[in-house]
Amino acid sequence: MAVRRAYLDWNASAPLSEAARMAMVGALDAANPSSVHEEGRAARRLVEDARRSVAALVNGRPEHVVFTSGATEAASMLLTPDWQMGRAALRMGRLYVCEADHPCLLSGGRFVGERVTRIGVGSDGILDLAALEMALTAHDKADSLLLVAIHAANNETGVIQSVEEIGRIVKAAGGILVLDAVQAAGRIPLDVSAGCADYLILSSHKIGGPKGVGAIVAAADLMMPQPLVRGGGQEKGHRAGTENLPGIAGFGAAALEALSGLERIAELRQKRDAVESIVAELVPDAVFFGAAAPRLANTSFFAIPGMKAETAQIAFDLAGVALSSGSACSSGKVGPSHVLKAMGVEDGAGALRVSVGPATSDEDIALFRKALAGIVARRAASDRAA
Repeated sequence: MAVRRAYLDWNASAPLSEAARMAMVGALDAANPSSVHEEGRAARRLVEDARRSVAALVNGRPEHVVFTSGATEAASMLLTPDWQMGRAALRMGRLYVCEADHPCLLSGGRFVGERVTRIGVGSDGILDLAALEMALTAHDKADSLLLVAIHAANNETGVIQSVEEIGRIVKAAGGILVLDAVQAAGRIPLDVSAGCADYLILSSHKIGGPKGVGAIVAAADLMMPQPLVRGGGQEKGHRAGTENLPGIAGFGAAALEALSGLERIAELRQKRDAVESIVAELVPDAVFFGAAAPRLANTSFFAIPGMKAETAQIAFDLAGVALSSGSACSSGKVGPSHVLKAMGVEDGAGALRVSVGPATSDEDIALFRKALAGIVARRAASDRAA
């Protein structure tokens, strides 16, 4: 009989939903969406149906959705100095990012390092808006345009940024705002038509779709970056290559589910709060990061003083609980969380992230309690022996 396990790492990747799985299976034998025959037109309908579903998730327009291989490719496409408005070339002189951003934004995309400015966050993980405004005001707009890329919600702490205020500051400075909405999609309402952000970045596998597909959703189509992947005319010339039809179909199905799931955010918060109550009970000196700021309802990032994250993560895994010690893109690296470092935490080596989802059960949370109790007991025994 299989040993029961609890999956509490939804921010790394949500389990594939049944609707997404069925949509993918239905698209596996489809023809090339660029073919003009009947079979090709049927495949094209699958792509466009998914495009409408992804647009609906963020109240966007289907014709403003560009499918990519994932959020990292979407970021690399958008974070470039080279843009165009119609046939006219535009140049972005500098990129502004947040110190606590995901590595795909912090890397600067196609900007050279000296053209990337990092804006700090406070101890609560919220972007320093005064520092952002000061930096953008100092930018020489006569020389070049400016591009700002910020996460809507942090993948480690779950802290939600002040998107409306960031948008106001960027617009006042005449800049373009790219919003990394990967963790926010399906967990907080998003509206690309609201005028805050010019472009949203989405990822399929964070909302129950397949891995290997993402999207850019633009507020308008007046300006677009120079293509990252060139070749054929797919995606209106913005992203060449035959479309990943099964992936896109699965993404569309997951987007519809994520949109309806916004009505059940309170349930996620109850599960997250149950986890934090267990941690506070069993580890009274535990530290919760970002708890003073607005957070995603499903995310908790905490530290067990005196215990390294790697040690605790392995112990939880052996006890049947899957969680992480931060971003899945960085968890294989030794060292403290760059997010906590940005927040001024001197030692973030002991931080653990629990992220729950719609399918997280009471049994999963009970297994988390049992695992943590065992870790605490072994730590106490080790302290006594020492």
